[in-house]
Amino acid sequence: MTEMKVISLDIPVLPLLSEENFISGEKLSSELSLSRVAVWKQIQKLKQLGYHISTDARKGYRIISRPDILFPYEIYQNLSTAYIGQVIYYFPQLESTNIIAKQKVLNREEKVPEGTIIIAEQQNAGKGRLGKKWFSPPGGIWLSLILYPKLTPSYMPIITLMTAIVVAKIISALIPTIKVQIKWPNDVLIDGKKVCGILTEMSVVAKNIGWVIVGIGINVNNNLSEFPEDIQRNSISLKAVTGKEIPRRKLVQHLCVEFENQYERYKKDGFLFILEEWKKYNDTIGRIIEVDVGNRVIAGEAIDINDKGALILKTEDGKSLEIISGTILRYY
Repeated sequence: MTEMKVISLDIPVLPLLSEENFISGEKLSSELSLSRVAVWKQIQKLKQLGYHISTDARKGYRIISRPDILFPYEIYQNLSTAYIGQVIYYFPQLESTNIIAKQKVLNREEKVPEGTIIIAEQQNAGKGRLGKKWFSPPGGIWLSLILYPKLTPSYMPIITLMTAIVVAKIISALIPTIKVQIKWPNDVLIDGKKVCGILTEMSVVAKNIGWVIVGIGINVNNNLSEFPEDIQRNSISLKAVTGKEIPRRKLVQHLCVEFENQYERYKKDGFLFILEEWKKYNDTIGRIIEVDVGNRVIAGEAIDINDKGALILKTEDGKSLEIISGTILRYY
């Protein structure tokens, strides 16, 4: 097992610092009941993490700029959700956010609220669909979201479709000049290349879903030249599209807000709107495809998705097949 590198985030001075005003070391010391030396050490720690902090002997400290680090405190700022993203566990590096999320929901002593997020700067063994590895270098957004939907397992694919819609929406809002599409069931594409992958896992309790973990990986500021060659050909990042760095914290905030909006709407209105929204970004229906369903490869025309998120495939002999889970190998 890869050793997990965890940076201590016990830096209580951070919430008291701002870009607008200086705050004196004396006031920080008084507010936090810390010595002036302890305050100074925390300021140095923040500088080591990439915070640019102005220091004035008379005025104190003021933040000049913040690093592109996905600290929970930075994400919490101005986050307008009721529960999605209100609890965040942050890791600079780990094997897989889905693995940590699963450990937390299985730990009966730890009550993990719905909407809890596990987020990492880098994954060493990110999980993709069908056991595939998801390449997760620094610069992307790698997170897992914990949900407790009141659903039967047959509706699990809908959660995946909804998540893809959320990601497509926030990217479209960020870069309105590009066309974002979704390849069934879980790939978000730009110019036919993958910018985001989604992996959903669940438990079943008494024929109902006990918990769902939604793993989301978005290529944001990744350097594509560092990707393995076979992945590089079919991948794209938001930085590559825009030519500039994207503020990841804001993107995570937008994701939390949009996910909560969509999730609450499904609770109120059901799933029909999700199917309608998904079709707006569709890159699969109407195409001739080859899909790997695990034990065989099936070819035919993708003609629709049903109310449970399954793909309806019309084969050459005229039969209509329901594909609940699979990977599209080719499409024309």
